[in-house]
Amino acid sequence: MKKVGSFVGDWWRLVSPYFRSEEWPYAIPLLIGAIALTLGSVGLEVLFNDWSRRFYDALEKKDEAAFWREIMTFSWLAALFIAAAVTRYIVSPYLRLRWRRWLTGRYLAHWLDSRGYYRIELERTIDNADQRIAEDLRQLGEYTMQLLLGFISAVATLISFLFILWQLSGPLSLKFIGIDVEIPGYMAIAALLYAIVGTFLANVVGRRLISLNFMKQRYEANFRFGLVRVRENSEGIALYGGEQREMDMLNLRFADVFRNGWRVLFTEAQLTLYQAGYAQMAIIFPYLVTAPRFFAGAITLGVMMQTASAFGQVYTALSFFVNNYTAVAELRAVMDRLQGLQEASDKKPATAIAVEPQPGGRDIAVEAMTLALPHGQTLLADTTLVLSRGTSTLISGTSGSGKSTLFRALAGIWPFGSGRVHVPAGARVLFLPQKPYIPIGTLRDAVKYPDEHSAASDGEIVAALETARLGHLAGRLDEDTHWTNILSGGEQQRLAIARALVFKPDWLFLDEATASLDEVNEAAVYDALKRQLPGTTLVSIGHRPSLRQWHDRRLELQRTPGEAGRLVEGAAPA
Repeated sequence: MKKVGSFVGDWWRLVSPYFRSEEWPYAIPLLIGAIALTLGSVGLEVLFNDWSRRFYDALEKKDEAAFWREIMTFSWLAALFIAAAVTRYIVSPYLRLRWRRWLTGRYLAHWLDSRGYYRIELERTIDNADQRIAEDLRQLGEYTMQLLLGFISAVATLISFLFILWQLSGPLSLKFIGIDVEIPGYMAIAALLYAIVGTFLANVVGRRLISLNFMKQRYEANFRFGLVRVRENSEGIALYGGEQREMDMLNLRFADVFRNGWRVLFTEAQLTLYQAGYAQMAIIFPYLVTAPRFFAGAITLGVMMQTASAFGQVYTALSFFVNNYTAVAELRAVMDRLQGLQEASDKKPATAIAVEPQPGGRDIAVEAMTLALPHGQTLLADTTLVLSRGTSTLISGTSGSGKSTLFRALAGIWPFGSGRVHVPAGARVLFLPQKPYIPIGTLRDAVKYPDEHSAASDGEIVAALETARLGHLAGRLDEDTHWTNILSGGEQQRLAIARALVFKPDWLFLDEATASLDEVNEAAVYDALKRQLPGTTLVSIGHRPSLRQWHDRRLELQRTPGEAGRLVEGAAPA
């Protein structure tokens, strides 16, 4: 019972926000409509059940007029049933579609806001967040509506047909075993016992499916992710000749899919074997127990058929969880994955580096900053730093000393550490990483990124491309493609420089942002930045000696592996 309560509680916390959201004027009427159509279908089943008694009685009596009258009645009932089925097919899927849209927006906001997606990848707290948003949100609505409407239908059917079955089945005398007792409504009691025992045994057989379906989602997502990685890194793999290595890795991931799939298949086969036998026994059972009364003339053929039909409805209603155990198991796995995503997205680090706007400030000031790696190793301890406006600064250091981590901390995205970064209020700040991010879209949008409201004209964009030595792309501003797969590493870095020329930041941070360029192109880029952005303060992270001539100040990050580092002032270039 505790597990049932936990399941319902978790389900309610995932489902209820939608029906309390701004979508409620659509969500609640659609839900009420779906429930009303479900109950209407149960009402039609009751009418069909009563019709079956009259129809078979007409056949038994060879009453032709009654036969054709019941055929006409069946036609009307069938028309109503078809209309209800079509309407249900529209109402419930439309509710699921709107629900999925709302859930997707909500989970994307949680995932992207406060850079939850970035923390998740750094900490590896969960796997395949993309799959959880794309697949699990869809399945949450599908399984919820399937099981909710199915449960409501089962309850309504049980109440309606249990009453009918009680009236039709009559008393059962136990004199044949020497007991002078009559059991009233014995068919209703038999149906109850049959379904209760069946539900218990189904849980024994199928409960392993919950964990197996959870792992199924994980392994499938890992395999898809591996395929995507091969597609996105096709050139590098081809240059290294790494096809066999990739084949081995993909086969290993698919081996997980196969092994878990076999376990799911074997468990579902066991459950299906049980469910099929359970269902077949239920077909003949009502005829066996009503046959003695029928042959004794106590009931008509119509009553016998109506009783069998009512028993079937009661048995089906009471067997709801037996027949839907797989769906319940998959819903539980979906819920666990979505809860994991929600908790990981909402999780905030115990300490954080705060980036705070400083009204009236001119400089960027770092106060009491401590930087750490995800596993706790300290990179910098209690560091204070002032980056003066108008003074270009070069931060250098050996590979692995923590330069890029400092860059991320200044950007406010590194979650491991403490301290504050004071930034002049209203300052336009742009960070260029070593590997630029280029969105799929037009070249124009790629240059304007991330300022989607940029008023830069095509002329300004073309001029920026020419300055960044990408003039050969000037005629392709409207081309919508995957530019990362078209441009070389150096061209991508130069496109990022063109982006900075268009953005015109007050502060421009470059983390090895020209590492893929030769010294001639690097010098041309820095010369262009100095000339065309005279009001921009440059802060570069790099180790090339050629960078020193473009900066007024040099800092060196000195760190011995395993120990905390420190920033040391270097000699200013001549």
